[in-house]
Amino acid sequence: MKTHKFSINGVEFGSGKALIIAELGTSHGCDMVKASELINAAKEAGADCIKFQMVFADEILHPATGNVILPGGSIALYERFKKLELPLSFFAELKEKVEKAGLIFLCTPFGLQSARAINSLKPQCIKIASPELNYTGLLSEVARYNLPIFLSSGVSKLRDIEYALILLLQSGNFSSSICLLHCVTSYPAPETEYNLRVMRNLSKIFGIPVGISDHSLDPELVPALAGALGAAAIEKHFCLSQSEAGLDDPIALPPDQFAKMVKAVRAAEINGEENTIAAMRQERGSELVEQVLGDGIKRLAPSEAANYMRTNRSIRALKPIEKGVIIQKDMIACLRSEKNLRPGLSPEWEQSVIGRRAAQFIPSGEGIRFEDI
Repeated sequence: MKTHKFSINGVEFGSGKALIIAELGTSHGCDMVKASELINAAKEAGADCIKFQMVFADEILHPATGNVILPGGSIALYERFKKLELPLSFFAELKEKVEKAGLIFLCTPFGLQSARAINSLKPQCIKIASPELNYTGLLSEVARYNLPIFLSSGVSKLRDIEYALILLLQSGNFSSSICLLHCVTSYPAPETEYNLRVMRNLSKIFGIPVGISDHSLDPELVPALAGALGAAAIEKHFCLSQSEAGLDDPIALPPDQFAKMVKAVRAAEINGEENTIAAMRQERGSELVEQVLGDGIKRLAPSEAANYMRTNRSIRALKPIEKGVIIQKDMIACLRSEKNLRPGLSPEWEQSVIGRRAAQFIPSGEGIRFEDI
């Protein structure tokens, strides 16, 4: 597939050369020694870029969220996120270690505090995760940094992507590149739901480079086919062992499997689309390969459909709001809903909610809907 190219510090990716991103997230467990081991192992396995997450619990969830089912089981996620909060100095050291290894440092913010902290480190690029694709306040903030942006598009519809890209391109003095990462927000994600042909269509529709953020378990199937189709970037979770305690470790690739993935991607880029698909059909079966490639129409994947407007951001009450009270800025926030709290209005309505009178009692943590104001 003919894709647009994506540039970081003058180095171009896309059209036969994907940036390989090892998503370490918070798998370091706040331990710099383990983080160093992860960085070195990822480099050895063939990663070009190392990605982390800067977590502040109050930027992501309300304390009333309760337990969330993750790959490792049911977890009190707000409390776990609180334990993963780290000072800026920790990330400064991570960046130094990554760049000393000759790799690109990448970090995901989840709100304005973490975005500003990451930007203060003067990174080469920044990443917006799928649940924050509709977080208009964060997009407007990051757009002003004039950095290349990776934008994941899991659990989103075509109109959501369009709205986010328009906002990024119109906010402030924005002249950096955007790389959209097609994604299925399910852990693990079924390979057969990846619909990889949508990358070509998204690239044509929006005129930007497109890659893949892969949450499937197979180290080769989705990444190699994505590489053959011209993915500008391929992101995959990385761990030292799937039995470790990191939030994403159960669905991450250990070093030998990650190296296998990189080898398959590089071979696919050399062999090209036609030869790679033909070889995959012979090895894995035509029916499976065709399911992975899909029809190219952007839609919610079956495994992520129930998460729509739950893992995404919506406007929530930070405290109980009594009927008749004028809603003030400090009473609300744009947070994820997850399964235990009702979704609210999309973040684009935030300024319209402020100053309105509550039409009925709004419990703390619950989403604010049109009927509530």
